[in-house]
Amino acid sequence: MFITPAIIQTALEVGLIYSLVALSLYLSFTILNLCDLSTDGCYTLGCAVSAMITIAGHPVLALFAAVAAGICSGFVTSFLQTRLGIESILAGIIVNTGLYTINLMVMGLSSNVSIFNVDTVFSLFRNLNASDFWVNWNRLILIAVIALVMCIFMYLFLGTRLGLSIRATGDNDSMVKSSSINPAFTITVGLCVSNACTGLAGGLIAQYNKSCDINLGTGMVTIALASLVIGETLLGKGSVRRGIVGVLVGSCLYRFIVALALRLNVPTEAFKLVSAVIVAAAIAAPRVKEYIILRRTKAQIIAEHRAENQK
Repeated sequence: MFITPAIIQTALEVGLIYSLVALSLYLSFTILNLCDLSTDGCYTLGCAVSAMITIAGHPVLALFAAVAAGICSGFVTSFLQTRLGIESILAGIIVNTGLYTINLMVMGLSSNVSIFNVDTVFSLFRNLNASDFWVNWNRLILIAVIALVMCIFMYLFLGTRLGLSIRATGDNDSMVKSSSINPAFTITVGLCVSNACTGLAGGLIAQYNKSCDINLGTGMVTIALASLVIGETLLGKGSVRRGIVGVLVGSCLYRFIVALALRLNVPTEAFKLVSAVIVAAAIAAPRVKEYIILRRTKAQIIAEHRAENQK
């Protein structure tokens, strides 16, 4: 078979992990209207922290540590923006560059760390039941539960007074200042929550792959942006609920497209090009859709005009 249940299952598992990064970008890029380019390094940071603590024998604690590491990364990025006046893009680049060395230090100055032959959250979860169904689907169930919990948290958080202040900051920071709300504080909280999701994604992927590589996070911003755009294209822009659901759908669909490319025996050397084409197609899809609608509307108007002239 060209598409097997195992391929679909793997695409869903990895897609749901990536959805946490897309959820992070949804908060920073869509809600706060900031371009946070520290995502690549933050993802690797969460992966490195999770891997090292898992090796120490604490896989569950490793996920919380990955979240804490992500929060620290978000705080530094926001500090450069709000306190030192550095533009968001440049602040993200600076943090991402600095995180490369920090990640190496976390990994013991090694570019690759293996966590085979140690317990992970997935092995602990699998041992809860011995049925065939549980053995085959336990990883997907655990990842789906974590992703769902984070999505519910994000939805509830953005509905609180603080969450509404963050959304208002992204819409109009001048109005927020006139309302006696400190935009520096809302940006800081927003980026900390955003990067916490990225750190958690990195922590999960470390235990999922049972390894950590220093270059693992390369291109995560692009992948998350593609997932976000795919979701918005399919479900449209609107409420926070629709945006969060779009993140889940877009991430899983992106991984499914990548799985199809792999099944077509695309050479490893060309995989980056394939990923770039997928991202470009996802980002260009809304504009192409508008162009097609415009062309159809023009054709309809011309046809109606000709019909009137013939009468």
